[in-house]
Amino acid sequence: MTEWFLFLPQVRMGIGDIVERARAAEAGGFDGIAFIDHLEPPGATSQGIWEAMTVATWVAAHTERLRIGHLVLCDAFRHPAVLAKQAVTLSAACDGRFELGLGSGSWPQEFEKFGIADGDDASARVRRLGEDLALLRRYWAGDDAGGPVQLPRPPHRIPLVLGGTGKRTMELVRTYADWWNIPSHQLDRLPRLLPTVGSARVSLQQMVGFVGRGADRAAVTDRSTRLFGHLGDGLICGDAAEIAEHFAGLTAQGVERFYVWFADFAAPQTISEFADTVINA
Repeated sequence: MTEWFLFLPQVRMGIGDIVERARAAEAGGFDGIAFIDHLEPPGATSQGIWEAMTVATWVAAHTERLRIGHLVLCDAFRHPAVLAKQAVTLSAACDGRFELGLGSGSWPQEFEKFGIADGDDASARVRRLGEDLALLRRYWAGDDAGGPVQLPRPPHRIPLVLGGTGKRTMELVRTYADWWNIPSHQLDRLPRLLPTVGSARVSLQQMVGFVGRGADRAAVTDRSTRLFGHLGDGLICGDAAEIAEHFAGLTAQGVERFYVWFADFAAPQTISEFADTVINA
C-alpha cells in the first residue's frame, strides 16, 4: 500500500506554523511527516532554520497518528551514542511513531563554516555513516552483541531510512535500511538498482506545484518553476488528476512511499485539498 509523507523543511515558518501543517496532514490522511537537518538552509543561508530533533519531538507531542522522521538527519552532527539515546527516547515518547532517517551530509559548506570534522571529505563521511550505523545496532541490540549497550532498550522497533545511489551507500542500504530513498533526479537508475536493495522498500521525494481548485495554472507553474525549477524532474506541476497519474506511474515502478514537498511551502489548504483529491481518491 502506498504511503504518503509530508516533507516539510522547517524554514520560513514559525513553530506554530509547522504544527498547523502537521495537524492538517494528519487530518487529511498523510501517513507521516519528515523534516530536514541543517545548521543553515542550503542555498538560503540568510534564512533561519529550526533544529531537527527538537522540531520532530514537538510535532510528535502535538499529533496522535503521524509517523515522525527526517529526510535525513546528518550523521556528523551527533555522536552515535547521543543519537541512539535520542532516537530511543523519542520513539518511546510517541509510542513507536519515530523513524530514523540518516545520511552522511549533503551541504559541505556548513561543515566548514561551523568547524565540523571531515566536512570536505565525502568518502570519510560515508565511512563514518557505516561505522555509526553499526554502533547504533550494537547500542540497541543487547548484551549478546558485544561492546557497550544502552538502557533502556528500544521499546519499539525504530525503522531506518537511508538515501543515495553510491556504491558504498547501497551496501549500507542492503545491510541496515528499512527504506531506501532514491533521489528524484536519479529515477532512471531505479530499474537497475531496485534488485540490489535487499529487503529495503523504496521511497521518493517529489516537489509538487499543486494546481488546486480554482487556481491559476500558469501562475502556479511559473512560481513553482521560478523557485524550484533547478530540481529538474524533481518538480512536477499539475492538477489533482495529473498528479495522481504521475504518482501511479511511480508506484508501478516499485516506489512504495512518497515524500511530498509542496512548492507553496505547504499551505494548510493545499495539504488538505491534496489529501482529499489525490491521496484519498
